[in-house]
Amino acid sequence: MKKTGIIGAMEEEVASLKAKMTVESIREIAGMEFCEGRCENHPVVVVRSGIGKFNAAVCTQILADIFHVDGIINTGVAGSLKNVINIGDIVLSEDTLQHDVDATGFGYGPGVIPRMETSVFKADEGLVALAEKVCREVNPEIQVFRGRVVSGDQFISNREIKERIVENFGGFCTEMEGAAIGQAAWLNKIPFLIIRAISDKADGSAEMDYSEFEHKAIEHSVALVTGMLRNM
Repeated sequence: MKKTGIIGAMEEEVASLKAKMTVESIREIAGMEFCEGRCENHPVVVVRSGIGKFNAAVCTQILADIFHVDGIINTGVAGSLKNVINIGDIVLSEDTLQHDVDATGFGYGPGVIPRMETSVFKADEGLVALAEKVCREVNPEIQVFRGRVVSGDQFISNREIKERIVENFGGFCTEMEGAAIGQAAWLNKIPFLIIRAISDKADGSAEMDYSEFEHKAIEHSVALVTGMLRNM
């Protein structure tokens, strides 16, 4: 890849990457600060999208239209949807979908976007394979999983909602941006990967877990992304 866009939803997620890169230019577009330069000698554009699907989709489209990236990596944290995936572990997206899309009243299944060719957006297999290899090298103390990332504009902290999402969509983790980035990347024919470090269990323990584990989860993601850039 010639130039990779790296998106984080919160400043905490991208601050460490910015600190590791040589910044050549900074542009503010749509209220977002796009830092272009090199990290691990690879051309990158690092940006904080803001939280939620709409912010993430707008950010992805700007990376496509203005910065002409030919790959997108989205880092961040998520709630685990499987008992075997523990706090601190990493999930790599095999595909993404939106769990809060509901056109069932028109006869569509849960999560199906009407009048689109697909509602499940597949991540780039080359990026997934590279991330899995690198993660095992740089984060040997945690587990890494490949699976479905499901997104919606809500923070999941209710066990019943979690169980419904698992039953309907079979996700590995849930968060608020990945599927929108996947959809925008798919529409623009740009390879993408969603990386999620698990910061909570997406149930009643979320409030207790999040602040304690967020920092370590972000550390794991940053180590993974910089390791990937060294191998691109």
